[in-house]
Amino acid sequence: MSVELTFTAQDVAGTRFAISPLWEVVASVRVLKEPVGLNRPWAEQVRGRLAGVDWRLLSDLVPVPTISLLCFLAPPPATSLPDLELELAGMLATEGNVRAELDAWKDHPRTRRMDALYADPAAGLARLADEIRAYWQAAIEPYWPRVRSLLEGDLLYRARLLAEGGVRAMLADLDDKVTWQGERLSLEHRLCRGVRPLDGRGLLLVPSVFTWPRIFSITVPPFQPTLRYAPRGIGTLWERSTVDAPQALAAVLGRTRARLLAALDQPASTRDLALRAGLSEPGANQHLTALRKAGLCSAHRTGRYVLYARTAVAEALLAGHSHT
Repeated sequence: MSVELTFTAQDVAGTRFAISPLWEVVASVRVLKEPVGLNRPWAEQVRGRLAGVDWRLLSDLVPVPTISLLCFLAPPPATSLPDLELELAGMLATEGNVRAELDAWKDHPRTRRMDALYADPAAGLARLADEIRAYWQAAIEPYWPRVRSLLEGDLLYRARLLAEGGVRAMLADLDDKVTWQGERLSLEHRLCRGVRPLDGRGLLLVPSVFTWPRIFSITVPPFQPTLRYAPRGIGTLWERSTVDAPQALAAVLGRTRARLLAALDQPASTRDLALRAGLSEPGANQHLTALRKAGLCSAHRTGRYVLYARTAVAEALLAGHSHT
């Protein structure tokens, strides 16, 4: 089965990107309960961190197997790079949606804590926000710089594709479950089918580490239509092995700078590159500055972070090495 989103010119113009710390919390609960595949290393590490943390209501609202998730848990972010507190404010503002969504959520049995949320949505959401803050601090925040770097790198990649080839090119390799045909975006869905016009609201694209291997979508009002998908490079997210420098390139640039270029297979922050290349952050920054001045990498500020990416010249050098 599939859901087809139909675009108008206004929808194309209104398509935007964002990351969502709150959604990563919600999606990670599903992973923690059913740790399989790429995110298993994270799940194994954080179990001990959550000892003594009360996240029972959050757990009740993210059951496994996950057929569907409640929209009020993580409303689509209003800005591209929100922090957790901004998104929690948005969640608290969905008080009026809670009962209707719980009434429609017939696939999962109600718990005592969910009944309390239904009886008093304002108090229930306040409790949920406190649980999310505690869960975030224990399970997500220690890994957030690494996760955020990957997510923002995907946004940078999508923005480049959009500039070079338009919406069609940007959506072409989004996910195997997503296909672009004419003016429609087709999403594989386990339960739903039909055509959903975006009605001028545009589409919000949210890369998500803990969504893998699925996609999640919101296609019903009052929220902006949203598609959550796994970012490029997620297969290496939890790896911490150092990168080998191409020998021929190292002879010209030096081993450290060649290693940094090789590590930039995805846009990354100075901190992440320093970890991957076995350098201090000041040392990595010094080498990246030299590479940038030489035209081999570029720097892009996203919020408080600067992401580095290889230039076409660097790609050509590395491609030439791979064919020698």
